[in-house]
Amino acid sequence: MSMEICPVTPSFAAEVGDVDLSQPLSAADEAAIKAAFWKYAVLVFPDQDLTPQQHIEFSKKFGPVETDRVLDQKVTPLRLDQSFADISNLAPDGKIWAEDSRQRMYKAGNKLWHTDSSFKFRPGLASLLYSRTVAPVGGHTEFADQRAAYDALPGAMKKKLEGLVAEHSIATSRKKSGFEGFNADEGRRLPPVPQVLVRTIPESGRKSLYLASHIGRIFELPEAEGNALIEELIAHTTQRQFVYTHRWRPRDLVMWDNRCTMHRGTDYDDLHWVRDMRRTTVSDVANTCEQEGVAVPA
Repeated sequence: MSMEICPVTPSFAAEVGDVDLSQPLSAADEAAIKAAFWKYAVLVFPDQDLTPQQHIEFSKKFGPVETDRVLDQKVTPLRLDQSFADISNLAPDGKIWAEDSRQRMYKAGNKLWHTDSSFKFRPGLASLLYSRTVAPVGGHTEFADQRAAYDALPGAMKKKLEGLVAEHSIATSRKKSGFEGFNADEGRRLPPVPQVLVRTIPESGRKSLYLASHIGRIFELPEAEGNALIEELIAHTTQRQFVYTHRWRPRDLVMWDNRCTMHRGTDYDDLHWVRDMRRTTVSDVANTCEQEGVAVPA
């Protein structure tokens, strides 16, 4: 049976059926998946039975997999291989984390609208999140289409955003969610970085906003004006008509284009229900300023 792609909307999010990602893909299937990804930006692959290595190998078809993690392993040991971000509520011993767990406090920032690794000079291109065990209530992931949001902006706003550069930092988003406990090593490894506010997606030619809770300021604007603009743009982009909500099932693999989507996790009882999910993130080709030919501010 041939692979089937079923759009959720005409241009945002699609389910992909009759494909087994644990097996080598034919050239035709790989090309079809990539074409669908560039078009829909969010792809859902249900009922996949993947080993960690199979998850990594599929991710590599889209670029190099990140292995640098945010938290200092000497302070906060990892449960998973460094190729994975641990999107779970489990401690390294496999038990549900404590209420005052450092991981829990840090991951509260995932409930804010963001795009993965925009706080890195070379940001994320795609993320691929695989569910092993899901909470029976809550714990959804919401995705916002920043391409459609850009298209819907008035012409005057599009003109205003041309060439603007924002400063992204993981410390900014975590401070918003109440976590200010980075140590000196973590702060040194992750300094603030510049990223454009509007970018062009090469495969489609579509323009897209590039927003995240990681943004702390816009270089060319006074602080109050820049912060108000970011709040306005995020509120615009996360209107219902631009958002797809994914309700997780065990063995779903969901991948999204970080260049043109924002996402956030919704609440669940993380001190009661086990949630075991793991994410790879593929690096983009370069910083967004370089890609757009915009000078990096001093």
